[in-house]
Amino acid sequence: MEIWINPACSKCRGALELLDEEGASYTVRRYLEDVPTEDEIREVLTRLGLEPWDITRTQEAEAKELGVKEWARDAGSREKWIRALSEHPRLIQRPIITAEDGTAVVARTDEAVRDALSR
Repeated sequence: MEIWINPACSKCRGALELLDEEGASYTVRRYLEDVPTEDEIREVLTRLGLEPWDITRTQEAEAKELGVKEWARDAGSREKWIRALSEHPRLIQRPIITAEDGTAVVARTDEAVRDALSR
């Protein structure tokens, strides 16, 4: 399993602590430094079963500068959202855990982390 984190994020640190407590084997991806490509974002969205606007941090300063809250949330705008997430990775919700069964979860709660571990 892999976990996308921002080390400055308390939710990310909490998820890592829980993974360690459970003895999980995982790889850390600091996605602000190792920025996901558009294809990787598409793959994670498929694994999550979500759309890009579902994992966008719309309250970030960069999101406000881009005006993402006003962007259409439809199939025609999907690629625009994905491109923005790749160009501005700070906008990606975190942490994201890709589970071994091919799924993924946005692991903002202990329950979500445990869900990923059970897959």
